[in-house]
Amino acid sequence: MKSLKKQRRIQVIILTIVALIVATGLIGYAMRDGINFFRAPSQIMAEPPAPTEVFRIGGLVEEGSIERGEGTVVRFAVTDGGATVPVEFSGVLPDLFAENQGMVGTGKYVNGVFQASEILAKHDETYMPKEVVDALKEQGVYQGQDS
Repeated sequence: MKSLKKQRRIQVIILTIVALIVATGLIGYAMRDGINFFRAPSQIMAEPPAPTEVFRIGGLVEEGSIERGEGTVVRFAVTDGGATVPVEFSGVLPDLFAENQGMVGTGKYVNGVFQASEILAKHDETYMPKEVVDALKEQGVYQGQDS
């Protein structure tokens, strides 16, 4: 009798471990498209990502770089002081989007141009995402207040 109980206990433990491994694998598989890594323009120019990789870019909108195209197409450049990346976006820009202001975009880097699917602008005159601040500080461009 004791050996049967011991055998059942071992089977339950093994089944639980297998279930946890499968659940972890399924969660990782489901999240693979939901994770967007942040890159500064200097990092993109140093190591260009694959054209299929979706990631976030952040920096300052370069002065004099905003060009309005046909319809809702907008082209501009994002810089962190060390490098500049051209960006193309088709859609409506946030109200606070302007030159020399912080922005974060989500999209893909294709043929030397960042094809943005989403653009976020800072929401007040003092806020800037931590990743953008860190990238600008690394290049010696950031002149804001430390919080």
